Amino acid sequence: MEILLSPPVAFLAYIPLVLVLLGVGRLLAGPSAPTAMKTSIYGSGEASPTFEAAPGYQPFFLVALFFAMVHLATLVLGLGSLPTAAVVYLVGLFVALIALILG
Repeated sequence: MEILLSPPVAFLAYIPLVLVLLGVGRLLAGPSAPTAMKTSIYGSGEASPTFEAAPGYQPFFLVALFFAMVHLATLVLGLGSLPTAAVVYLVGLFVALIALILG
């Protein structure tokens, strides 16, 4: 019974289950005919913009770096017994987070 709970075996058992559910869902949905309404973009009743937005990556990198630092701090706290080196590391990490937040 333990072998069924191992991740590779559970994943291989999950694939047929998903395929069966996919088939049942397709049977319940019935045939589909593409129309203009089905293929149009829904913008909550507003007309869609005529230009493409091109946001920069700067805000994404700031948020990604923030969460990476928070996860590192969580790992240090969770895996260590909080020796002096870990405390120094965490203080430096929090100073870096404050600098990151303030820009």
